[in-house]
Amino acid sequence: MTKSLPAVAVAAAVLATATGAGTASAVSGTTRPNVQSILNRTVSEGVPSVVAEIRDGDARWFGAAGASDTSTGRKRQPHERFRVGSTSKVFTAVVVLQLAAEGKLSLDDTVDKWLPGLVTGVGPNTHDGRYITIRQLLNHTSGVYNYLDDEELFSKGKEDAWFVHRYDSYTPEQLVKVAMSHERRDAPGVRFWYSNTNYFLAGMIAERASGGSLSEEMDRRIFHPLRLTESYLPRAEAKIRGHHTRHYSVLFSQNPQAPVYDATEMNQSFAWAAGGVVSSTGDLHRFFSALLGGHLLPAAQQQEMFTMTDTQSWIPGTHYGLGVFSQDLPCGVKVWGGGGATYGSWSYAMGTRDGKHMLVTQMSADWVGLGAFFEMLTAEFCPAST
Repeated sequence: MTKSLPAVAVAAAVLATATGAGTASAVSGTTRPNVQSILNRTVSEGVPSVVAEIRDGDARWFGAAGASDTSTGRKRQPHERFRVGSTSKVFTAVVVLQLAAEGKLSLDDTVDKWLPGLVTGVGPNTHDGRYITIRQLLNHTSGVYNYLDDEELFSKGKEDAWFVHRYDSYTPEQLVKVAMSHERRDAPGVRFWYSNTNYFLAGMIAERASGGSLSEEMDRRIFHPLRLTESYLPRAEAKIRGHHTRHYSVLFSQNPQAPVYDATEMNQSFAWAAGGVVSSTGDLHRFFSALLGGHLLPAAQQQEMFTMTDTQSWIPGTHYGLGVFSQDLPCGVKVWGGGGATYGSWSYAMGTRDGKHMLVTQMSADWVGLGAFFEMLTAEFCPAST
């Protein structure tokens, strides 16, 4: 039986090469004027704040623009916490893959083996957990409907209904049931369909296989060994602990005149294993450096995680593994990592395959999209093109 890496070994390997979050100025003489220019322009175009932290070997740089709190003008700083959205999927995938390495589950196990009778429905294109594997959950080829696509879940008939109900609490079973009320997207294994339901099911299976909560497993397997002191997974806790940036949201409205809400306090039980983690730029650097550097998973599970699937019409130039994805830049360079959005926050963490050169960025808004992130990645990893 293959064993997962001991926590002390993970910590020693990573801490030997990764220090704490960078400062708000250049370190080791490095500067990033092109990236800083993108940060400044993004704020000038209406985003309250955006930060980027770059690490390239021993060189570190932290840049920021805008106000962490628009009511006080407080500037962005390193170590600020924020909600990472779907970057959380990478943490969940690591927990599942470590359990696989320990022989507590197999990626070829069906969902029905662990959650009997939960994934089922009615109609000609019904879900059936007897034919969906854990691997298909993690790489989004299960065909399972995304509960967030349900038009009635948060709308309740009004555009601002989510904000009114932002303290509502949901169980994973409730949200899976919402997904099961729809037909599946496709038969299992046919194609990539991005679905947050996949990661709710994966998180539930991880809890069954480990005997602990997903939050406890992330603490024990990832946060504590890597000393990710700003990272945690809440279930129904509305406030962000400690020092954090405010989260400003238009509730993903397509209306250019949509009002902006302060969505910093919210019950993230609706996101949980698929998008509920709170972290910081420094912690995300340490996590992805460890993961990409091969310090979190044995070789067999590392290979599984980075076996990529075509994403068709998802983010341009990407391929998806188990929680992670790769992205092709205009200059032909490929970067690896994760990204995600939630109300009032976009985050992106991408770098070289060995994890030695990484860019982590976050903006405290949800109405801009991925354009600024792509520009920063191109400026950093394709310097000849800028």
